[in-house]
Amino acid sequence: MARFFTHERFGRPQVLAACLLLAFLVQCLWLVEKGVRHGTVNPAEIYRLERGTALWKSMGIRPSADAPEVPDLGEEDSGSELDPALRLAFEHGGYDPHHSPLWYLIAAAPLQLRPVALQPENIRALHWSAAVPYLAFGLLLGASLWYVARRLFGNAGGYVAMALYCFSPGIVRSCALWFAEPEVGAAWGAFGAIFTAIAVAHTLYAPREVVLWNWRRIMLLGLSLALAVGSQFSLIVVVPAALAFMLYLAPTRRLAALAIWAVACGIALLLIYASYFFRAGAFWQGMRHASFFGVWWKAYTMPQAYHQVLAQLGQSSPALVLALPVALITYCSWPRARYFGNTAPLLVAALFLSLALGMPHYPGLGFQFMTIPFLFVFVAGIAADLLETRHRQVALAAVWGLLVANGAWNVWELARVA
Repeated sequence: MARFFTHERFGRPQVLAACLLLAFLVQCLWLVEKGVRHGTVNPAEIYRLERGTALWKSMGIRPSADAPEVPDLGEEDSGSELDPALRLAFEHGGYDPHHSPLWYLIAAAPLQLRPVALQPENIRALHWSAAVPYLAFGLLLGASLWYVARRLFGNAGGYVAMALYCFSPGIVRSCALWFAEPEVGAAWGAFGAIFTAIAVAHTLYAPREVVLWNWRRIMLLGLSLALAVGSQFSLIVVVPAALAFMLYLAPTRRLAALAIWAVACGIALLLIYASYFFRAGAFWQGMRHASFFGVWWKAYTMPQAYHQVLAQLGQSSPALVLALPVALITYCSWPRARYFGNTAPLLVAALFLSLALGMPHYPGLGFQFMTIPFLFVFVAGIAADLLETRHRQVALAAVWGLLVANGAWNVWELARVA
């Protein structure tokens, strides 16, 4: 244990990153509490809890989770109808075409540890129970973002990525379930799958015993794939993307990369199968109703689709409105910035944005959300590169100004929440 808590692992950079994550958690808790004070709960939120609870109790005997009608737990309807993605579940015989039971089991997990009846008098406890898993996922995604950005770009890149993440309105809203879908679990799975695949591929040139010892990362890759695809079926695109990065990074060890990828996919498949409680019939029906690729090609010819994606990106992180164009111009015009560490997150972000354009509603909105962490890594990489030039002072002033303004604006907007 003493070897784990060393100065190299937990020095000043880690403490500062932890402080940023603490600030992020405080913002999320504030927003969750504000949601409780509204006195109502989103019907989609209650549906997730009720369906997940039904799955836990039935142990998958009724995988379609024919949950009772969503109860009215408030005096108002919270200003939103049942989520379109959930409405589709009723149209497919109770099978959700976008989510596996894993999504619902995670949502209802807190109720298994601390049971709360789905009654109007328990609105406060229910809302907090619904938010707990996604608060945890938000912290884990932030920690993963810090780890990846710091390993790729040093402390400067890690700080920039963390500051962007911890004061991102879209991330905070999703973690706090403030009139937003809980996409952060799927985002953590997708982020982890891509960068764990990259990390595993880099170990293939190490001695054989190092590769065998790296079974932990192989297990983590399988877990990430399961969380991503289990939370949103259309994230199946992460599976070939992870393989593509592995084959690119290990051109002379492609057979080994393919074998590791296959093992990780097997682990992911087993975990998703387990979410059906190992019932083959339920698993088959779930896969038969699943929507793995619901692109609407006509959307690519609609200007409003592009406007919608850009507008929602800006709402998710206003800092990207300024930082992303500058980063793209720098990347395209400066050869030094065009290396793998910057290119990989940009490619994944471009893939997710293209899918978001082709799916104007759900799960396109999920792809837009999952783009954000990869864009943060890309912007952090470009910022770190600029900070190493002879114009460091100018770049440092610009980065500090952007991050401070973004953080102050986000805190100000939170303070204005009624």
